[in-house]
Amino acid sequence: MQRSLFSFCSVKPLRWLAAGLLSLGLAGTAAADTPVDTKAAPNDFVSVVANNALNALKAEPAAKAGDLQRINALVNQYVLPYVDLEKTTRLAAGRYWRQASPQQQKDLTEAFKGTLIRTYSGALSRVDDVSALTLAPFRGDANADDVVVRSTLSQRNGPPVGVDYRLEKTANGWKIYDLNVEGIWLIQNYRNQFAEQINQNGIDGLIKALNSRNK
Repeated sequence: MQRSLFSFCSVKPLRWLAAGLLSLGLAGTAAADTPVDTKAAPNDFVSVVANNALNALKAEPAAKAGDLQRINALVNQYVLPYVDLEKTTRLAAGRYWRQASPQQQKDLTEAFKGTLIRTYSGALSRVDDVSALTLAPFRGDANADDVVVRSTLSQRNGPPVGVDYRLEKTANGWKIYDLNVEGIWLIQNYRNQFAEQINQNGIDGLIKALNSRNK
């Protein structure tokens, strides 16, 4: 049976990314809204983003009770500013990105943003007091423009999961744009889904499919 766009295997990595970012704060003591230094060391950058998001969640009774509208707002405020949405969308679209008009590129990025928010929100509701993310010592060149932050995510009912974050150094500092979960790179996974949908229904068809799932 043919899988529909964004089947379980394509959204699972994003759920783990969100869970990984948020569970980092379980071991930390940083106050809510600690200023994020996007030009800090890669591991420190990810840690502060995570603590801010988790502390905000814990301070929101509605979010802790599962209010998706409030959770979506927190994701939009605390997580997405540090994700390069356009680059993630562009790389996922691959060669089709160059075939899209500027308006289609804008619409596709906005539609994919809704998918990311929805998936991050789902992960927020799954983080518990046992989850914890352990960062591996940074082995790359912190002065490089593209680095990988490696970690291990523990969970209540399963073995630890390896999660790697790929960051790009922009003019405004670090941005997260891809991750690897147990050997599966997020962008590559979405690229296959995007290509299948575009081949069948065009770029506008992909945008429509994404938006239909964001309602």
